[in-house]
Amino acid sequence: MLAFGIIAMSLSSVCLADEKPFAPETIDEVVIVTAEEAIELILENPGMPIIDSRKKTEYVKGHIEGAISMLNTEMTEQDLQKVVADKGAAILFYCNGIRCLRSTDAIRKAKGWGYTNLIWFRGGWNEWTDKNLPVVAD
Repeated sequence: MLAFGIIAMSLSSVCLADEKPFAPETIDEVVIVTAEEAIELILENPGMPIIDSRKKTEYVKGHIEGAISMLNTEMTEQDLQKVVADKGAAILFYCNGIRCLRSTDAIRKAKGWGYTNLIWFRGGWNEWTDKNLPVVAD
């Protein structure tokens, strides 16, 4: 019986380790938007950069129209400057949703490089597709 308990405990800790953490509820000085608010911003600001912080393989399968693939771990200040030279311009970031930290990381990098008008679509790709909003695939 003791062996069964040890096995059960070790399996439960493995399961917990596999769960992805939640993205933070907020990021200081960053506006958080829903899918509907993101659409409104995109329509009101044609040409506003939309940064998809997911892996290229995910981006190719589907993304928000106009989004630029820029994986958070590979994003450099120079990459972002090529897309958005004006550090005061609005930039919308997203990744897979509330269990994805890629856009959080990308936003923190952008803040560190002096970008000030950052918008976070926290619900990301999961919220977008759950609401059957239009997508583009490469």
